[in-house]
Amino acid sequence: MSELKRRIWPRRRGLGSRRRSPRLMLAVLPTMLTLGNGVCGMASIAVAVSVNLPWEIEQKLFVAGILIFVGMIFDALDGSAARMTNQSSQFGAELDSLCDAITFGAAPAVILWRYSALLPNRLTWAIGVVFTLCVLMRLARFNVETEEDDAHDGFEGLPSPAAAGTIAAFVISIPHLASLTSPEYPERVQSIASIALTVFQYLIPLVALGLAYLMVSRFHYPHLVQQWLRGRKAPHQIGKALFAIGGIFLFNELALPLALCWYAFSFPLKHLLVKAGWLKASELSHALQAEEPPAASGN
Repeated sequence: MSELKRRIWPRRRGLGSRRRSPRLMLAVLPTMLTLGNGVCGMASIAVAVSVNLPWEIEQKLFVAGILIFVGMIFDALDGSAARMTNQSSQFGAELDSLCDAITFGAAPAVILWRYSALLPNRLTWAIGVVFTLCVLMRLARFNVETEEDDAHDGFEGLPSPAAAGTIAAFVISIPHLASLTSPEYPERVQSIASIALTVFQYLIPLVALGLAYLMVSRFHYPHLVQQWLRGRKAPHQIGKALFAIGGIFLFNELALPLALCWYAFSFPLKHLLVKAGWLKASELSHALQAEEPPAASGN
């Protein structure tokens, strides 16, 4: 049936038979935050592939990685804003997934294509495509399997923001690593930094492949933000946090990819150790489950 016939056909049935679709009412603040996430993803891609910016490729990728982290902030805020203002909707959930596909799927793939110069172009292109496709499957599975009253204490499969943030963290650390090759540092430091820069050319694509698999896997990951926002924490947990903060001050940007790789790969490794009998299941469940706050905390 032609477009003209489709437009005329309802009129023949009479005005009384026409149904108006419900008007979509947008929640302004959560929607703007979600769109900010999408803008960061588009900006990250634009900076990574730009030929007009008078920057070196390392600087472009540094800014592109920073924009992915800014997108992660928007992604964290839009859901909180929707719950605080009681404006959660199916439209917001679908829009959030579409923006996540740009910022956490397409943008990291473009960074991979632009960074890895030592590997064949076909290989890096294929890795970037696989990474993006796994992000799309991860987002689709999350939308289908997550219910509205879900407590969001954990995830089944690596969250796409964490995967994209891991790749972004590597390229963010590259300028600092390159600065260690300057003559003002000892020769041993210069040599280690030069080797690390070469290793990164091979390591980042391999890490991306691992992250792609973990996103579509069934490994359980804790929601660290939710766990830390609830109740009191044991001394050893506070000690870990202080140790992480000290590592950031000591190693600067180099601590970021290490921390994110630990989050991405440590929990699957613990699952494998439990399966092999080298680790108790209770220790793994303790690490994954959010601790319930004591009754006196008022939460």
